[in-house]
Amino acid sequence: MISSAAFWIDQYHADGLRIDAVASMLYLDYSRKNGEWVPNIYGGRENLEAISLLRDMNSELYGRFGTIQTIAEESTDWPMVTRPVFLGGLGFGMKWNMGWMHDTLDYMSLEPIYRSWHQNQLTFSIWYAFSENFMLPLSHDEVVHGKGSLINKMSGDWWQKRANLRLLYGYMWCHPGKKLLFMGGEFAQGLEWNHDSALEWQLLNKPEFVGIQNWVRDLNHALTKYAPLHELDFSPDGFKWIDCSDWHQSVLVWLRKGVSDDEYILCAANFTPVPRMGYRVGVPRLGFWKEILNSDATVYGGSGVGNAGGMEAELVESHNQPYSLILTLPPLAIVAFHFKFEHEKLD
Repeated sequence: MISSAAFWIDQYHADGLRIDAVASMLYLDYSRKNGEWVPNIYGGRENLEAISLLRDMNSELYGRFGTIQTIAEESTDWPMVTRPVFLGGLGFGMKWNMGWMHDTLDYMSLEPIYRSWHQNQLTFSIWYAFSENFMLPLSHDEVVHGKGSLINKMSGDWWQKRANLRLLYGYMWCHPGKKLLFMGGEFAQGLEWNHDSALEWQLLNKPEFVGIQNWVRDLNHALTKYAPLHELDFSPDGFKWIDCSDWHQSVLVWLRKGVSDDEYILCAANFTPVPRMGYRVGVPRLGFWKEILNSDATVYGGSGVGNAGGMEAELVESHNQPYSLILTLPPLAIVAFHFKFEHEKLD
């Protein structure tokens, strides 16, 4: 197994490997009834040989190919999946965040009138987001075997489904953790994935599908351009709630931060089809906050509600922050603002 893994990276130049169903390797009693499994030498249910194999594999791969990633699809609370072997971990680079995926898709399938009672499905992921190096997966598993495509998991009419999908992607890209989106999702393919047929590329002849494709493209550009969206993905220092308690209006507001103390991304998501006008949001710095992302922009198929390119912070305290912005939150949409303090250059 280790030789085969190294072969794919060495000879075929794979960037990394995702290991399927790691939980079934780690536990001797996985999917087995009492009497169908034999405890290990210490009387436990841990598969000691499998643990050793995974640690040896990760040590070998990262030792030989330092820039690759090994990613575990591990669905339990096994500790230290992404911690180094020399610290007692399994040595994986990342782990799929299955809890985030299930909670988020379940929430997005709800009609907005019910979402206020389920906001904890969005906020709960932050409680454990930094316990591992997580990847947020919207994978092949979610669009096969009768589960339907991502666009058809969204609630509402056709306009709302597309708005919800753009909101889902924006929330995902602004959430801590690396991103995984299965092919076809980037332009809202309507059919679930079928390995015997091609993707529905013909849909890109219609502007509503091009709009979603453009949104994913611009999210990717923002992810690489703005350090707060990626530098501290695996650290609590890179995330701060501004307001996670406005469940009445189904609004979430949070900050992303990178290594520098002079740069921030403010994210505000409105999970209802009701625009929120004059919505005051606390921010840590005084100055201009530039609107860099708006999933409701007309170029993406939205209604065009926004903040005219950005807002100047006011000297008004809010949300335990010294300054604040008065925002317009578009319907079923996320907006993101960039702030960077420019130090004066001395002659």
